[in-house]
Amino acid sequence: MTEALLVKEAEAVQVTAPASGARSFWRRLRAQRAALPAGVVGALLVLVALAAPLLTALAGQDPNAYHPEAVDSAAGGVPLGSFGGIGAEHWLGVEPGTGRDLFARIVYGARVSLGVALFATVVQLALGVTLGLAAALGNRWVDQAISRFTDVVVALPLMVMALALLAIVPQSVPRPVLIAVVVGLVGWSGTSKVVRAQALALKSLDHVAAARLSGWSTWRIARRELLPSLAAPVITYGALLVPANISVEAALSFLGIGIKPPTPSWGQMITEADTWYATAPTYLLIPAGLLFVTVLSLTVLGEGVRVALDPRAESRLKVGTRGSKVRGGTGGAKSRKNKGGAR
Repeated sequence: MTEALLVKEAEAVQVTAPASGARSFWRRLRAQRAALPAGVVGALLVLVALAAPLLTALAGQDPNAYHPEAVDSAAGGVPLGSFGGIGAEHWLGVEPGTGRDLFARIVYGARVSLGVALFATVVQLALGVTLGLAAALGNRWVDQAISRFTDVVVALPLMVMALALLAIVPQSVPRPVLIAVVVGLVGWSGTSKVVRAQALALKSLDHVAAARLSGWSTWRIARRELLPSLAAPVITYGALLVPANISVEAALSFLGIGIKPPTPSWGQMITEADTWYATAPTYLLIPAGLLFVTVLSLTVLGEGVRVALDPRAESRLKVGTRGSKVRGGTGGAKSRKNKGGAR
């Protein structure tokens, strides 16, 4: 269901949209009031993930260091102090049972969650663009074979396939890389369908037909004529895939088959918090809140990128659009007034 919605949103970017420079794109993106704060939040999260070692060094904490003095062993490991042990030494409190610093595990968990999502998105886009172009530019048999295979992959449930593949892989394989590869291998079909549909529409344009008649090779036509025009839908779909992949990684960790301890992950923290939410609610609220904010900000940013790349598209998120509606309504009223005066 989620993949179908992403395909529908990405296909809304028309290939006939006029090309525009980076300056026009940034101007249209800044005009959307919701996209700018979402982009700032997303950039801050990326900076936090990249600067995780520096931030933990400033806090004087290690994500895997145990602090038994910070928990009440007589009460089953409940953090000492209010709000989960939040204080000058532990900025976000400590993990129940172990006393590990929650701030250190949160910032390293951001690195894992964002890294897995971005790497999985790169794998999905690479496979989807390659197979989509091959289907669009190949002969009828190649197109049918790739299209039918893509339909089979689309019909497969992402979570079930990921669970099955992750369950049979040895534990010695690095889990974050494995999850990113598995999610990318299972979730490329939507990108392929989008690229194929757009490439077939582009093939009918005059400049592509002229290149074919000039004797250009298929690879040269794809590289010089199709890929630049496919940048908008591919970037749009990629921007929408990142938050979806973050949710998939968190869900896999929540089900116990994702990131394994001691590597920190937001989904893993939420899984372990199910027995502590009554006595230490911050251990659940902090990673869950950050996961919600991350997915929301990246979704809003992806929607803003989609609308900025195609000015004729309307946003499905009714956020930050009041000004444009007011201007549109005023313009419409003036137009009707002028028409009435002309009559």
